[in-house]
Amino acid sequence: MPKLSNANGKQGAPDAGYGAHVCPMAGLLETLTRPWTLHILWTLSHNGPTRFGALRRSVAGISSRVLTERLRTLEEKGFLYRDYKPTIPPEVTYGLTKRVKDIQKVLADLGKLAQKWQMEDAPAPSGLEKVVTRVAATTVEAARTSL
Repeated sequence: MPKLSNANGKQGAPDAGYGAHVCPMAGLLETLTRPWTLHILWTLSHNGPTRFGALRRSVAGISSRVLTERLRTLEEKGFLYRDYKPTIPPEVTYGLTKRVKDIQKVLADLGKLAQKWQMEDAPAPSGLEKVVTRVAATTVEAARTSL
């Protein structure tokens, strides 16, 4: 981030409220671009309300500490809700709020883009794979026409 003058006129990191006054996207992007945040939102949008342990297993590679931090931040920002039931052991379920439902289309579009790019970046099939694919397609078409 470039060095900017803060409210005191000194060079350095901008004040905490700097981005909110310059661009309405700044706060949103600051929250969403933190590591694991979009992955958590994506998982909850596809799995629905999820308990902490299941969420940790679904977001492969995230530590319990980081997951807890991200969930707290997302709850504070109104992106998700936390449902606590005082059972033994405690049952804590996380789900998306209406605020996140507003950006689910964007998440879905990102998912489609990720799949498209994955296909584009996949190595080209070898000659044998092309033949097998062609034979399988022909077989499926023949089965369809015989019905």
